[in-house]
Amino acid sequence: MADSEVTIAVMGATGSGKSTFINLVSGANLGVNDGLRSCTVEVQTSGRFSFLGREMNLIDTPGFDDTTRSDMDILKAKADYLSNAYQNQKKLSGIIYMHRISDFRMGGISRRNFNVFRKLCGDGTLKNVLIVTNMWGEVSEEVGSARERELATDDVLFKPILEKGARMFRHDRTLASAHHILAGLINNNPEVLQIQDEIVNQHRGIDQTAAAVELAREVEEEKRKHQEEVERAQREHAAAVAAREEQTRRALEQERARIAEEQARAQAEHERMMARQAEERRQAAQQAWEMQQRLEEEARIARQHDEELRRLQEEAERIARQRDEELRRMQEEAERIAAQQRAEREWQNIELENARRHWEHIEQGARQNWEHVERGARQTWEHVERGAKGCVGQ
Repeated sequence: MADSEVTIAVMGATGSGKSTFINLVSGANLGVNDGLRSCTVEVQTSGRFSFLGREMNLIDTPGFDDTTRSDMDILKAKADYLSNAYQNQKKLSGIIYMHRISDFRMGGISRRNFNVFRKLCGDGTLKNVLIVTNMWGEVSEEVGSARERELATDDVLFKPILEKGARMFRHDRTLASAHHILAGLINNNPEVLQIQDEIVNQHRGIDQTAAAVELAREVEEEKRKHQEEVERAQREHAAAVAAREEQTRRALEQERARIAEEQARAQAEHERMMARQAEERRQAAQQAWEMQQRLEEEARIARQHDEELRRLQEEAERIARQRDEELRRMQEEAERIAAQQRAEREWQNIELENARRHWEHIEQGARQNWEHVERGARQTWEHVERGAKGCVGQ
């Protein structure tokens, strides 16, 4: 790396957009996180690129809340890279700390990351630090601005480092926005980070650096809070169990009293029901006897009705037989008349046939006579005609 090269480290929590920012402004192709697992597991660089006439190189660092490695392993990886760079006379011109403005609040993990970051840098290099709020598109302007003001004015958030020279920028994921951020660092004088000085100049081990001590303190504090939460939860659980037991005892007493009352009410209801059922059985027996009487009377009437129907049916059958006999007699008479009429028609047909033949005989004789007369007349006429022609010739 030449002296004119501007080197900037990009830090922040996992998923805060570090790799995306570097890819956008440098044209690199670093892995980008699109889920809950971290993509950046080792320190990596963008490679050289030009910006405002200077050679730039951006360093992508894994977040302290990595999903696959402990925070101490991540701190060691950062410290190894930074101390090796410093031993090779390579210092940082700036540090970008990415923070999601979309986070509802800066929780314990985010504050621990930032506190370790601050110890890693040291107060003397804060003038080269940019706090870059990211992911503005996921919140409204009103909500984002309110969170930005809180971050800048809260004593446990970014206010202390802003008062010591750090600056806050917004990033809207555009190249122009990224260039504006880099322009705020390009002319800085390179500085030695506190962790570089501790390891290289003071020959401390990584676990003796302020960042490691702060990380251990944060971890112990988190363990202590977790233990307090466990103990508090145990106390609340014990109190809740005792309260539930007392509540259960009272509920059981109330339930016993309710059951006794229900049993007494059920017994009284049972006695009333038995008396009602006895009365209903008596009434049912009376109704059954009355119904039996009605059924017997109805059976007697039905027998009379059946007898009357039988008599009427026999009468109807007798009438039907008489009707059938009369119909048979009338049919035979009709057949006799029809036979007589057929015989008469046959006789008439014979008479008509004889008359037709007689007429044809008369007609034939008349035709023959006419033909004879006509022939005699024609012969007579021809004789007269010849006689007339003879007279004329004489």
